Amino acid sequence: MTVLAWDADLRYTSNGFDYFKFRGNKWNHVNQEQRQHYLKNAYRVLMTRARQGLIIYIPEGDEEDPSRLTEYYEGTYQYLKHVGIKEI
Repeated sequence: MTVLAWDADLRYTSNGFDYFKFRGNKWNHVNQEQRQHYLKNAYRVLMTRARQGLIIYIPEGDEEDPSRLTEYYEGTYQYLKHVGIKEI
């Protein structure tokens, strides 16, 4: 089994996936299309490494830590549930 920790760098929003990079003490939006493509591809590669199965871990977030707010993770969590990934 492979465990993939899905962080706030690739977030699902009402407009689709959005791309971020953590720099200093905050998340910054990635505007360059090439960097967006690289980030999306990195997750694709990680998801194909599983041989027996894949577990995707999405943190719950922490409202006391501005770098890990719940809103950063909730959209991705709901999207993955919507497309059929089962919660364990």
